[in-house]
Amino acid sequence: MPGHFEPLPGGGAAVALDDVEISIIRSLAVQLLELIGPGPAEDAPADPLAGLFADGPSEPPKDPVLKRLFPDAYSDPEQAPGTAAEAEERRAHSAEFRRYTENDLRAGKRENALAVVRSLDALAPAGGGAVLKLSAGESRQWLGALNDLRLAIGARLEITDEDDTDALYGLPDDDPRKPMVMAYLWLGGLQETLVATLMP
Repeated sequence: MPGHFEPLPGGGAAVALDDVEISIIRSLAVQLLELIGPGPAEDAPADPLAGLFADGPSEPPKDPVLKRLFPDAYSDPEQAPGTAAEAEERRAHSAEFRRYTENDLRAGKRENALAVVRSLDALAPAGGGAVLKLSAGESRQWLGALNDLRLAIGARLEITDEDDTDALYGLPDDDPRKPMVMAYLWLGGLQETLVATLMP
């Protein structure tokens, strides 16, 4: 079990984490929460229908990490081939889609990251680490959060395809990107083994 998730009888997954690993994952999840931003104000109306019809942003985020987490629905108008009129039409469709979906996407990503923090905070360390046990539902939340963390780190490292990842394997130890690369690769391993536990 060390370093990778294993399935639990009846669904769910477990992984043994040492104190440093717990600290790293928790810190990354908290940073992700800060980046995504706060949820709706606590004094917001209690009417659930009002939340359904609240408009979200229509412009893509400027931060490259947020842009990766909340991409345009209809390909980046600046990158896609076509005429100026087609690019403008894609921009309008993306803005409309974003307006009605981004708030929900942010809420989902926020809940996943909070689930990670809460489950790590609930661990009872036993001599230098602990075994994290997740239900099937918690496993799906963790999977979403691990994916978001890798997307965020990948955006900071400017990873756009597999070739970029391959080039990072050979970084010298004194490269300032090395710790982020190690976290990116480690989280990828956790994500891969967690996916395997969810497979029928």
